[in-house]
Amino acid sequence: MSNTETRPAELACGSKTAEPPRPGVEVLTARSVPLGGPRAMTVRRTLPQRARTLIGAWCFADHYGPDDVSLTGGMDVAPHPHTGLQTVSWLFSGEIEHRDSLGSHAFVRPGELNLMTGGHGISHSEVSTPRTTLLHGVQLWVALPEEHRGAARNFQHHVPEAVPLDGGWARVFLGSLAGAMSPVRTFTPLLGAELSLAPGTTVVLDVDAGFEHGVLVDAGDIRFDGTALRPTELGYATPGRTTLTLVNDSAEPARLVLLGGPPFGEEIVMWWNFIGRSHEEIAQARSDWMNTSRFGTVHGYDGPPLPAPTLPAVPLKPRGRPTGLDR
Repeated sequence: MSNTETRPAELACGSKTAEPPRPGVEVLTARSVPLGGPRAMTVRRTLPQRARTLIGAWCFADHYGPDDVSLTGGMDVAPHPHTGLQTVSWLFSGEIEHRDSLGSHAFVRPGELNLMTGGHGISHSEVSTPRTTLLHGVQLWVALPEEHRGAARNFQHHVPEAVPLDGGWARVFLGSLAGAMSPVRTFTPLLGAELSLAPGTTVVLDVDAGFEHGVLVDAGDIRFDGTALRPTELGYATPGRTTLTLVNDSAEPARLVLLGGPPFGEEIVMWWNFIGRSHEEIAQARSDWMNTSRFGTVHGYDGPPLPAPTLPAVPLKPRGRPTGLDR
């Protein structure tokens, strides 16, 4: 998915010093972002924000739907570029047609992972299909570490099986959890999973103590290590935990997306659909998108590519990771 804001904020994220483990869970609320046009589909963005810009290498999280495409027109994102990241597409309902400059033509369907590696540069389009009535899911980005920022373009597809939990199930699309391991390649250790919790149940998950974790609530009222989370909220937990406790206080099944990874030890700059390390690098990527063939061509999309927004006139002022839960 593209960041289609016409005046995207320029963000410097990350820190070269990992924060120490701290108790408690930080609750992050989303902001609404339209994907363009008067009948725009609106997404709820929980990463990045001022309170927290990264969870491991996860640097971007959009949560959308259930969206009635007869009212909004659904998703229609023209070809647009990416650098320095991997995109992770995960649906709960609906279907999205994906085309990219590798020549990939694939469909995003519920319970199926599509992961695209941008590296030095890739472009793609995303369009909800005529078969879609309700569009509902998440779009996530993963920052690539310095040594892999120039990685070759790539596209991976994986259909994880549901593994049972004591009171629910999990689909592990990246990393490992509850005895399941994803074969999909990433460039830093990561965890990504959809969880379903039955009403009134408590699930305790064994996790890597070196990871920080985020729990994004799609449906249900839950408690994450004792902290209440409501739908659309994201709970953040610092490293140091060997288990995560999730309680579904709802009368209905709860649906969550669990993200994790070790603290990302590099500063990154995010602007529009690019991730780099400096203002100058972002400016070069923008210029290349508008003027060169660096990002390749997307074939099969009916319409022109997205133009890049104008860069801000004010120079970038770096901003690092928060230093704890008691800012």
